[in-house]
Amino acid sequence: MAKKEQSATRRTYLKSGLAVAAGGLLAGCTGTSGEEMTDSSSNATAMSTAESTPEQTAGDESYTVSMAPMGDVEFDSVPETIFTRLTHHAGMAFALGHGDAVNSMHAPEYYHALWNQFTPRLDGVSLDWRGLYSSWEPSKERLYELDSDVHLADPASVAALGSWDASDLEEIEENVGPWFGNTFSDRNRSPPSEWADRYQHYGLWDIFANVATVLREEAKYEALASVRDEMLQTISSTLPPTDERPTAVMLASRDYETIYAYNLNTPGFLTAHTRPLGAVGALGDGVESGATIDFETLLEADPDVILSLGGMHPTTDMSEIRAVLHDHPVASEVSAVKNDRIYAQGARYQGPILNLFQTEMTAKQLYPELFGAWPTYETGPYPEIPADEQLFDRQRVADIITGSN
Repeated sequence: MAKKEQSATRRTYLKSGLAVAAGGLLAGCTGTSGEEMTDSSSNATAMSTAESTPEQTAGDESYTVSMAPMGDVEFDSVPETIFTRLTHHAGMAFALGHGDAVNSMHAPEYYHALWNQFTPRLDGVSLDWRGLYSSWEPSKERLYELDSDVHLADPASVAALGSWDASDLEEIEENVGPWFGNTFSDRNRSPPSEWADRYQHYGLWDIFANVATVLREEAKYEALASVRDEMLQTISSTLPPTDERPTAVMLASRDYETIYAYNLNTPGFLTAHTRPLGAVGALGDGVESGATIDFETLLEADPDVILSLGGMHPTTDMSEIRAVLHDHPVASEVSAVKNDRIYAQGARYQGPILNLFQTEMTAKQLYPELFGAWPTYETGPYPEIPADEQLFDRQRVADIITGSN
């Protein structure tokens, strides 16, 4: 990576971006509450295409990619080693065929196992994230050791941890590699106040377009975006009128002593796989998405469908979850429980490939009569779906990732 022999031009350029802006932040990047530990995405429009166009001159291989909150970031060559925190960024590198370049991520063992519930359906595609640095709250010293060519992480979200200040962010960008990521678009949240005037919210696939430009994999992005666009067109042209759609809620719980409930249509990229399906949020406006609820509240909402977050993970037994709900005197009265419409979900910070799979699976879970029934799932990898009931072509996606198309 040419970064190891940094040019004065690039160093000067970076100083005019995040480094200079950091001067106004040194008064204190105050931390906000910890980021949500569950996972997903948002609606995808190509609104940042112009911002992503590389700027090049004859004899100069450097290129510039722009995204909030970093602004313009210049690269002198394609990054070969990639630091990530949250899995939507790691999933983007994976989708572009750079999964092996990722050297860190939050909970790598957990997400290695979860992602590999989906890779068996993509011929020739594999990933191994075991043993990577677990980077939820990274140390500056470890970032020096990793010596990453790019940090696919939102500097505003790192600042929000409270253990980093603006000078730390500038130091890593200057001495190791640039920051490039966006996290507060997960629920269109506000960043720390010091970052507010330079922040912008994006959809999952808009962030993905910019990451693809960083990795010079624009053609792969366009090909994968085409797959998604075709699937969404099929879905939107098939959906029934709103008054004929099911009510639904997503639940997350390890033991059903504490239950987190999520609406399916709230803004932000965490709902990239559910919002296009237009199901009616069972909680309505009475419960904030991400709040804890009890079974009495669930029964009052009475969803037609329950989506169980993390149900696709190999350590989760969906048959046990169903048994808990069926055996509970209150939960057993919920329509979704009575009608056996309790379905597994994967991750909310999902990245583009899981977004394709999860959009398909959720369409089948919500509208089996329109898109084909989702198989009764207990454990194991993503089920085999008959070819005529698949909403996207697995081989086409696999070939895009591996560069075989």
